[in-house]
Amino acid sequence: MKHYTRENFQPTQSVGFHLNRARNSLLMEMDAALRPLDITGQQMGILMSLKSGSVGTPLEISRALSIDTGLMTRMLDKLENKGLLQRHRSDEDRRVVHLILTDKGRTVACNIPEIAPQVLNHRLRHFSSDELRELLRLLQKFADGE
Repeated sequence: MKHYTRENFQPTQSVGFHLNRARNSLLMEMDAALRPLDITGQQMGILMSLKSGSVGTPLEISRALSIDTGLMTRMLDKLENKGLLQRHRSDEDRRVVHLILTDKGRTVACNIPEIAPQVLNHRLRHFSSDELRELLRLLQKFADGE
């Protein structure tokens, strides 16, 4: 089914526009809430991924968070400069870089769950549980392209 045509397409009425607008407003709110931790919403994803142990290299994080490698490198530089993570070259393969949270990075990552849910809950305050489940289902379907 074609929802958009040359005749009816209006950028500010498109699903892409609304997804981008929702993402930007959520990131602005998250960035403001995380300011006391001296991190951004995007940096939060990196720290939480490392804390969970589900990823360990820049490429793994890039894939998990859908962040291009150039932006990933810049964000890792900032986190490293803040003393939140360290890069270590693999002994087996010098091309591979492992990322390790510092003590400070672990402390920051442990504080994120005190902040992030408040931002999300505020944004979702007018949604029922069923609506949230449906929103997540539809976003997943859209992201998967199915």
